[in-house]
Amino acid sequence: MNIRAALSVLCLFAAAIAPAQAASRFAAEGDVTAVFAPQEDPQAALVELIAQARSRIAVQAYVFTSKPLADALIAAKRRGVAVEILLDAKMHQRGNAAVQRLLDEGVTLYAVSAFAAAHDKVMVVDAAPGGLCAVATGSYNFTWAAQHRNAENLLIVRQHCALAARYAENWRERAREAERIGRFPLAR
Repeated sequence: MNIRAALSVLCLFAAAIAPAQAASRFAAEGDVTAVFAPQEDPQAALVELIAQARSRIAVQAYVFTSKPLADALIAAKRRGVAVEILLDAKMHQRGNAAVQRLLDEGVTLYAVSAFAAAHDKVMVVDAAPGGLCAVATGSYNFTWAAQHRNAENLLIVRQHCALAARYAENWRERAREAERIGRFPLAR
């Protein structure tokens, strides 16, 4: 192989492993909790996190069917916490009892359809400095099956405002691409 061909191969390799956009890097800080289903209780950890919210909860959910989480989010809204949820449009075409209850209680819901799947499982709580600055994320869907049937993980990071701000920024980016849900079934 000549030098020109070798350089071409090297450039192709470098381009293949280079990220499309620089990843966000953060120094380790805050309080971290790891919870694993089914042997532990991710749902209880999320209900506790929601109960600690004081100003805003932003959720991104691929699937949301958990009645206990819906109840906790509704209770937070009734306490004056702003609660907004992004849902994968394909997974929530018709809604379900939990998301219908959220909608009926005035929780702001959006359908994300700009991607093959809005596969995020994220909850951002009080991202502004001085708040809880918490992010919950992992494989854990907000569902009965994730709680009782699946092997799942949930990571909750509290008191990491830079991380919470980055997740909140991503939430806002996705919300700009989403459509507000007024009723189910969703319009096609």
